[in-house]
Amino acid sequence: MADQANDSRRTLVAGNWKMHHDHLQAIRTVQELGLRLDPVDLKRVEVAVLPPFTDLRSVQTVLEDRSIPVVLGAQHCHDRDSGAFTGEVAAPMLARLGVRYVLAGHSERRLLFGQDDAQVGAALRAVLRHGMVPVLCVGETAEEREAGRTEERLSDQVAAAVQGLAEEQVAGMVVAYEPVWAIGTGATATAADAQAACAHVRGRLAAAASGDAAASARILYGGSVNAENTAELVGGPDVDGVLVGGASLEAASLAGIVAAAATVRPAARR
Repeated sequence: MADQANDSRRTLVAGNWKMHHDHLQAIRTVQELGLRLDPVDLKRVEVAVLPPFTDLRSVQTVLEDRSIPVVLGAQHCHDRDSGAFTGEVAAPMLARLGVRYVLAGHSERRLLFGQDDAQVGAALRAVLRHGMVPVLCVGETAEEREAGRTEERLSDQVAAAVQGLAEEQVAGMVVAYEPVWAIGTGATATAADAQAACAHVRGRLAAAASGDAAASARILYGGSVNAENTAELVGGPDVDGVLVGGASLEAASLAGIVAAAATVRPAARR
C-alpha cells in the first residue's frame, strides 16, 4: 500500500517555531527563506511554517505580497468556535488568516498543558470544520517506549482522534509521529524506527477508515530533525516528510532540510 501511494503523496516539510520569533523576526525569517528555497526543490516538497499566533498576520502578509511559496500553519486551536476561553484561539480565526495546517495534540500541548485524547479529537474536528488540514501529533514517551508500548500508544491516539471521520477526511489529513523522547533532546529515532512507527500509524488509519484513505494520508516524522538526517528519515516508504522544531528557526537551516528532502522522492502528483 505504501509503495503504490508514494508518488502521489507530496513530501511535506513543516517548521514549528513554537514560542520563538516575534513578528519582526518572523518577517525577516520568511523573507530570507523565500530567497533560499530552490524552485526545483519545491516541485517535490511542500513547505510550511507554523509561527506563534502573534506572528500569523505578519507572516501571511509577507508570504502573499512577495509570492513566497510557503504555506502558513498554526500550532494549536480550541475546539469551540467562540466563547469565554481566555488565552485560546478559535479555528475560524485561523481560517480567516489563510492558515492551511493546524497542529492537533502536539506532545507539548499534551504533556505541559494537559490536553487529552478527547480534546485533541475535538480540536481536530474544529480544524476540519473550517476547511483547514489537521496535523495530528502522536508519539510515545521514553517510559512507554522502554515498556514496549509504542504501538499500543500510537494505536490509542490515532483511534481516539479519527474515530467516526469520513474516509475523505482521513485521506486529506496529516499525522506527525513525534516520539516524545526525541523532541528537543538531540536524540533521533533511527530511520528504521521512524518507518516502522509511520507504517503502524498508516495501518491504524486503514483500520479506522479504509486502505485507500490511509494510502492518501501523509505521515511525518518529528523529533530532532536536521539537514543531515532528513534524507535518511524520509527514505522510508511511509515517511512523507518531517515536522521540524529548532532547526526551522533559521532560514538557512530550514532550506537545507527542504533540499535534503527533495533528493529522496520524485515529484508528486498532488
